Amino acid sequence: MGEVDKTAQRKRIIFKPVPVEQTEYNMEKTSAGKLIFHKLIRLLTLLMALCVITFILMELSPIDPVTAYVGASTNVGAEQRDLIAEHWGLNRPPGERFMAWLISAIQGDLGISMIYRRPVLEVIGQKFISTVALMSIAWVLSGILGFILGIIAGVKEGKLADKLIGSYCHILIATPTFWLGMLFVMIFAVKLNWFPAAMSAPIGVLTQDVSFLDKVSHMILPALTLSVTGIANICLHTREKTIEVLRSDYILFARARGESTRDIVFRHILRNVAIPAVTLQFLSFSELFGGTIFVEQVFSYPGLGQAVVQSGLRGDLPLLMGITLISLIFVYTGNLTADILYRIIDPRIREGIHT
Repeated sequence: MGEVDKTAQRKRIIFKPVPVEQTEYNMEKTSAGKLIFHKLIRLLTLLMALCVITFILMELSPIDPVTAYVGASTNVGAEQRDLIAEHWGLNRPPGERFMAWLISAIQGDLGISMIYRRPVLEVIGQKFISTVALMSIAWVLSGILGFILGIIAGVKEGKLADKLIGSYCHILIATPTFWLGMLFVMIFAVKLNWFPAAMSAPIGVLTQDVSFLDKVSHMILPALTLSVTGIANICLHTREKTIEVLRSDYILFARARGESTRDIVFRHILRNVAIPAVTLQFLSFSELFGGTIFVEQVFSYPGLGQAVVQSGLRGDLPLLMGITLISLIFVYTGNLTADILYRIIDPRIREGIHT
C-alpha cells in the first residue's frame, strides 16, 4: 500500500496540469515575438527592394546629375564636368556606385547631398521636423473630425445630416490634394487675406527672428488641406461601424430599457467603434505622407515632400535614397504600431489563441 501511494503521488507530480492562463501567456509571448521578427524581416526586404528600384529608376532617368548640378551655366567646360563627376563618383559604373552607397548606408552614412552640400542625415533631420509637425496636426484633426462626423452620420442614418456628410466625404475622396490646396490659397490667402500663401516663415526674416505665431500662421493652410482630405476614410468607416452597432441585439435591448440616444452613443457606440477607428488612423500614415508631398509643393513648405521633389528633378541620388529609406521606415512603423495595437486591444485576433 505504501509503494502504491508513493507511485500515485509521483504521477501526480509528473503530470501536474499547467494553468490555462500561463499557457495563453506563453502563446501570446511567442506570437508577439514571431510577429515582430516577421515584421523586421519584411522591413529589411522592403528596404532593399526599394533601394534597388529607386537606384534603377534614377539611372534610367533622362536627368543628367552633372548638368543639374551646374545649372544653366554655359561657362563649365568638359574638363570641369569630368572633375565634378569624379568628385561625386558619377564616373564609376552603376553597380559599383550602388554597392559603395549601400555599404556606407549600413554603417550609418547616407552620403552628401548634391543640392545642399551637407550630409544627407543632417538635411533629413532638419526637413523631417517640419514635415512631422505638419503631419501631426493634420493627423490629429482628421482623426477627431472624421470620428465625430462618422458617428453623427451613423446615428442619423438616411436623414439629411447623413446625406450631407456622405456627399462631403465622397467629394473629398475624388478631390486631388494639390487642387484643394490651390483653392485654399485663392480663398483664404489671396481673397480673404487671412493666412500667408506660402513658406513656413515670413520672407526676409532671419530664422532666429521668426516668432511662434508666425510659424503657426504659415502652417494653418497646409495642415488644413491635409486634414480635410484625410477626414473621408475615417468618417465613412466609422459610419459603417456605428450602423452595425446600432443594429445589434444589445442596442435593441438598451432601447427597450429606456436608454436615450445620447446614452447609447457614449455607453455603447464609442466603446465599440473607437478600436477600429484608431487602427485605421494609424494605417493612414502612408496616405498622409503621400499627400504631404503635394501640399508642400503647393505651399512651398520646406519639408521632406519638397526635398524629395527637388532631389528627383535635380538628380541628387544620395538625398533621394536617404529620404526614401526614412519615409519607408516612418510609414512602416505607423502600420506596425496599428497592427500591434489591434492585437493588444482586441484579443480575438491574437495569433495562436483563438485561431
